[in-house]
Amino acid sequence: MNVKTGLKTLALTSALAATPLMAADYVIDTQGAHAFVQFKISHLGYSYVLGRFNDFEGNFTWDKNNPEASSIEVNIDPASVDTNHAERDQHIRSDDFLDVSNYAQASFVSTGYEVTGEGEGVMTGDLTLMGETRSIEIDVEKVGEGEDPWGGYRVGFTGTTEIHLPDYGINFNLGPAAETVEMELVVEGVRQ
Repeated sequence: MNVKTGLKTLALTSALAATPLMAADYVIDTQGAHAFVQFKISHLGYSYVLGRFNDFEGNFTWDKNNPEASSIEVNIDPASVDTNHAERDQHIRSDDFLDVSNYAQASFVSTGYEVTGEGEGVMTGDLTLMGETRSIEIDVEKVGEGEDPWGGYRVGFTGTTEIHLPDYGINFNLGPAAETVEMELVVEGVRQ
């Protein structure tokens, strides 16, 4: 190989190495507490209960040049529910609500993604809760992406959706306003 060919090869290799990956796999950063699954539900129509699930894990695929090909899978431990009130959390874990002794996992698996605007879209997927699987839609907004201070690459999103509890067999009567739970998801992924 002559010097000219060697320089061209080196330049091409360097250019390819500097080109960002298109589609990439990410692990949700739950270890660093940079992801959250939170909820808000009416209490008797007089106030709200706010809470979260402390234990969950997941991964997703993201391609900023082809967001429609994105996908995500998340598994949640419903026993990790935390409303900052131990007695209420025990009640939520009971068979009146999440019945965690019989249903130890909830999951979401995406089935599609539709772009609705710059950095915005709707993720469709199957939510399995209490042994029931229903299709839901999550309104998604991209927060940002780029290199982190530790040599990695991250991308983050927020999502909101509403879940109708009777669809999943949760019928404990706290009034009609308490049949719907507002969910907020904050997902930051580390590229693998």
